[in-house]
Amino acid sequence: MPVRPPLLDPPFNIVRVAYVDMAVTDLAQSKAYWVDALGLTITEETPEALYLRGLEERCHHSAVLRRAEAPACNAIGFKVWSEEDLDRATHFFKSQGLAHSFVERHGQGRTLAARDPFGVPLEFTFAMDEADCLMQKFGAHRGGRLLRIDHVNFFSPDVDESHDFYRSLGFRLTEYTAMEDDRHLWAVWMHRKGGVHDIAITNGRGPRLHHAAFWAASVNAIIDLCDQLSTTGWLKSMERGPGRHGISNAFFLYLRDPDGHRIEIFTSDYLTVDPDLKPKKWALRDAQRQTLWGAPAPKSWFQEGSLFAGANVREPARAAQPIVAP
Repeated sequence: MPVRPPLLDPPFNIVRVAYVDMAVTDLAQSKAYWVDALGLTITEETPEALYLRGLEERCHHSAVLRRAEAPACNAIGFKVWSEEDLDRATHFFKSQGLAHSFVERHGQGRTLAARDPFGVPLEFTFAMDEADCLMQKFGAHRGGRLLRIDHVNFFSPDVDESHDFYRSLGFRLTEYTAMEDDRHLWAVWMHRKGGVHDIAITNGRGPRLHHAAFWAASVNAIIDLCDQLSTTGWLKSMERGPGRHGISNAFFLYLRDPDGHRIEIFTSDYLTVDPDLKPKKWALRDAQRQTLWGAPAPKSWFQEGSLFAGANVREPARAAQPIVAP
């Protein structure tokens, strides 16, 4: 599949990924993990939900945990450039024949809920209630000292089609993995904010959320978090890493919360703001693609993910075999 140039004048202007809205089955256990262990900050707590943010974030939340009967991802949220962009987004989804409606969301302003062509639940908002930045209030730092949400990754049954849809929203390709026949995409990394990605899309049974990623202050913060998790009863929550990706150059740690939701702790990718930046191609069987040091990911990393609320999961249109740890 030839890589097409980015769409620099999209139908509406997305700034960045802004939040994930997650269904969890035990709010107390989730609080113990996401807050006490990982170090996200509670902006607001109700009997039914936790509204969390990173240390540098001035918005009301970048993660919402809602009490539910079964775990799921309720929505991926994006910040748009202006209130007018919400109206432009409405026209876009209507023109594409895709489900969309305005919804009420606590802590944020007018919010458009929509679905992508495979059923991924998306939300778009401009305004959100303000919160204090805790970046320099070091007494509030704990766990992984997480600063902000960075990106989301989800499985798609057809990465070619998903890439084309998000390209039409102005997401720009930074890196990609080609299938072995070199005719189709196996995975893509696409951004709006000038990092390597706001979204990554991976071939697999989908749509399902693969992970939500939060930016750590440093590599040392991730190492410290490993030490803390391994000595405070959360050793088994560490699924993969720490290590350094070949893709994105980022230092990473993959975790599973009490409901199995995958969380990446992430730092040290690179700048991608130039509009003529050429995307980097990776071969699926390149041993350094997943991890620069050559260590492959476990089978769970390729097979397991969180269901999206209200979306029907499909088998992938094309099969390809990455390197998997024995």
